[in-house]
Amino acid sequence: MEVGIVGKPNVGKSTFFNALTLLEVPMAPYPFTTTTPNRGVGLLRAKCPHVEKGVPCTPGNARCVNGVRWIPVNLVDVPGLVPGAHEGKGLGHQFLDDLRAADGFVQVVDLSGATNAEGQIVPPGSHDPASEVGWLEVELVDWVAGILARDFERHARSTELDGKKVEEFLAQRLTGLSISAAAISAALRTVPVDREHPARWSRADLEALARELLRAAKPRLVAGNKCDRVGKDASTALHDAIAPIPEVPTSAEAELTLRKAARAGLLRYAPGDANFTVEDAARLSPAQAKALEGIRAILALWGSTGVQQALEAMVFERLHQIVVYPVEDETHWTDGKGRVLPDAFLVPAGTTASQVAYRVHTDLGRNFIRAIDGRTHRAMAADHPVEPNAVIRIVARK
Repeated sequence: MEVGIVGKPNVGKSTFFNALTLLEVPMAPYPFTTTTPNRGVGLLRAKCPHVEKGVPCTPGNARCVNGVRWIPVNLVDVPGLVPGAHEGKGLGHQFLDDLRAADGFVQVVDLSGATNAEGQIVPPGSHDPASEVGWLEVELVDWVAGILARDFERHARSTELDGKKVEEFLAQRLTGLSISAAAISAALRTVPVDREHPARWSRADLEALARELLRAAKPRLVAGNKCDRVGKDASTALHDAIAPIPEVPTSAEAELTLRKAARAGLLRYAPGDANFTVEDAARLSPAQAKALEGIRAILALWGSTGVQQALEAMVFERLHQIVVYPVEDETHWTDGKGRVLPDAFLVPAGTTASQVAYRVHTDLGRNFIRAIDGRTHRAMAADHPVEPNAVIRIVARK
């Protein structure tokens, strides 16, 4: 799974990415500081089941701190997009192609309205951040519609002559975009196109399909960044203007400062927390101490910096992912080496027991017999959907 961090230049997008990953990608207050995609790993919070068991866990792929499991998710920070990106403006073709594998997008906007559409500094409040959400949708729709439209009529006529299903035809056209068969079927149910004669589809039909495909396969969440420079009214106005796309107010700069200070041992802070504790005040300069008190005021007003919450809302609410813990011993919740709850996997809600088996190892999926719920010890059939935070054992033929 991969989440794309997108938006126009100079809205704090790379700061947002750095805060989540603690990678040192370039940041500066001018457009196109980022010119190539940056990739890293963010972490999501989930309650670790070991607390129920009353024994320590032995985490492998996802560390556990004070009963909280930190689940990794891949992130890509794409260079700033500007209006006309689908036509190549601002290296738009290259930047859009960097988003092909993303399952969803966190769009970072400047909540203070102090950067125009091209990312240039303007007086605070003079630019409407809601307008960015609208034009990015136009760019994404035109991008996907353009991919569909390439030599479309010839391929569409060939599909009709061969009697091929339109779902298969679209899947071939969309290869590499991480758009599932389910998303294609959902778009076709919504858009009234002639499914028997795709060669008759107009550009408007392709754009309508592209819009629905994006909604189904690549949902968005908006991070209203630089919330520390405005009041809550600005966030409310943006939230209302872009509904039903959700918005989370964020201060990426504050989050990055806190994570760096925590890593340096200056304070105790866990991402997403509503407060922090200074560990070594003597090591702080007067300027650092003042900056931290300013951040404390931000947390008091907003409840958090919002950065961790934005990523988790994207993955758990927009992408409908859940966490599962496969084990080999359903009684002790251990693997073959006696490690308690070693692995935590993200899977889509509704994933079946056999699909979890394939996620762990292809051979387990092929030789699946049944699964066993680690809490109830009941057997689960292949098509039984797993619950969030499930602990399950896969039983397979040897």
